Amino acid sequence: MELRPIGFVKSSVLEPVDEEWGKVVSDICLEPEYAGGLLGLEAFSHIQVIFFMHQATWNPATDLVRRPRGRSDMPLVGIFAQRARHRPNPIGITTVSLIGVRDNIITVRGLDAIDGTPVLDIKPYNPGFDAREVFKVPDWVSKLMAGYF
Repeated sequence: MELRPIGFVKSSVLEPVDEEWGKVVSDICLEPEYAGGLLGLEAFSHIQVIFFMHQATWNPATDLVRRPRGRSDMPLVGIFAQRARHRPNPIGITTVSLIGVRDNIITVRGLDAIDGTPVLDIKPYNPGFDAREVFKVPDWVSKLMAGYF
C-alpha cells in the first residue's frame, strides 16, 4: 500500500487540542498538479477531508482500550468505538464547512487537523452517501463532544 499526500493543512493550530475546532479556519494547500481536481468543488457547502495524523502515536497497551480523552467520566471503550487520534493507522476524516476555493487552496472551517498535517483526499459531502436519518450513539458521545465544535 502506498499513499502520498495531495497537500498539507495550513492552520494557526500548532498542537493537538480537544475542543473549539468549529472556530478554526484552515487552508488546505494542494500540490499544484491537483489544482484541476478542484473544478466544481465550490458548488458544495461541505467537504470531507481525509488526513494523516502525523504527530499521533500508537501504544496498544494504553491506546487499544481507553477512556475517551483520558477523562474519568467517560467509559472504558476500544479504539474502534471512538475517534481518538492515537490509532493503529492514524487516519482522520472530518466533514467541514467549505468557505472557498482559490487556485490550489481550499479554505475550510472546523477541520480538526494541526498545521502541517498531510491531506490524503478530499471528497464532497453528499447527503445521499453520508447522511443517515436513523442512527444511534451512546450517551457519553454527546457529553464528550460538548465544546468540540
